[in-house]
Amino acid sequence: MDEEHTGSCLCGAVRFRAYGQLREVVACHCSQCRKQTGLYYAATNVSIDKLAIEGDESITWYRASSFARRGFCKTCGSALFWQAEGADEISLMAGLFDQPSDLKIAYHIYCADKGDFYEISDGLPQYRQGSPGLLTAGPSD
Repeated sequence: MDEEHTGSCLCGAVRFRAYGQLREVVACHCSQCRKQTGLYYAATNVSIDKLAIEGDESITWYRASSFARRGFCKTCGSALFWQAEGADEISLMAGLFDQPSDLKIAYHIYCADKGDFYEISDGLPQYRQGSPGLLTAGPSD
């Protein structure tokens, strides 16, 4: 039987179940992620066919670039998803998962674009831009 991971937005209007193994968490410090969250995105991925969403009528999508869209709860404003155009996977914000999540940050991307008010000092790999093999839009797209 597949692993099952559950989670929700802050107000509970959007709940989800993700089935199977999740990708390691990637922390994105690009200006878009920073401006949407106030700090950075910490997200994992799941195949769209392994994600069940309750309350999808409460999700609003914002096309942040020509490459991707961002989903958030229209009731409480929680950042929920990031999805590249035509992708078979969707990113889910790691903070949405019910505890214990067993998720761990693996590395940081777009570190050259991070906010000037904090340091990344956890000893994990840091990439100036995106990392090899990871589909991202980039800080200015």
